[in-house]
Amino acid sequence: MDLGTVIGIVLSFGLVLAAILVGSPLGIFISVPSLLIVVGGTIGASLVNYPMGHVVGVVGVIKKTFFSTLESPQDIIDKFMDFANRARREGILSLEPALKSIEDDFLRKGLQLTVDGLEPQVIQEILETEIQYLENRHETGAEILKIFADFAPAMGMIGTVIGLVQMLQTMSDPSTIGPAMAVALLTTLYGAILANLVFTPMSGKLKTRSKEEVLLREMVMEGIISISKGENPKIIEEKLNSFLPPKIRKITD
Repeated sequence: MDLGTVIGIVLSFGLVLAAILVGSPLGIFISVPSLLIVVGGTIGASLVNYPMGHVVGVVGVIKKTFFSTLESPQDIIDKFMDFANRARREGILSLEPALKSIEDDFLRKGLQLTVDGLEPQVIQEILETEIQYLENRHETGAEILKIFADFAPAMGMIGTVIGLVQMLQTMSDPSTIGPAMAVALLTTLYGAILANLVFTPMSGKLKTRSKEEVLLREMVMEGIISISKGENPKIIEEKLNSFLPPKIRKITD
């Protein structure tokens, strides 16, 4: 669970809610028609902009902003030190029994290619293609949330215009003007809240997650290629540590 995402959402919504409750009851800020216009309009416009599968898949994308399953860089380095030492003592084929216990598909695939005897250049090309398509998928997910952030305020404005038109139709009754205006403005409020407190921050978090995952994939690729070349474990450790900030590097004796 990503505590930063949870705390951020609770804090932002909590402060907005507190500001509302200080000056008025919460009920006057609830409008089902306004919510339907903003949420329904945003989803509908997104379906026009992207294939349905991409929009439906955004639920899984949003989950990644709350849950991080990335392995720590130091754990990856420790794994490769074990693989490198084993390969140096017993040969590359000694890594084959370990493949079944590796949960990371990318790491398992890279080691399998190494055990199969492919040239380091070929392994690098295959893994670089995997990383490129990973980046493309992540970029699409972040783009969809950014599109949501663009459409939500626009739908809010449309809802406000609809409400104003309906209000002008009842101008003969002054008592209806205030409540009608309030409902009209709620759609703008809903659009602004969804865009600035939900969709835009989540899009930014996904971009950060993508960079972190790509960095780990590049570390794994570097380790696999180094093992396939038969490099010294100490050199492999130095190469992998170069991906990390100096203050968190750990060099074994």
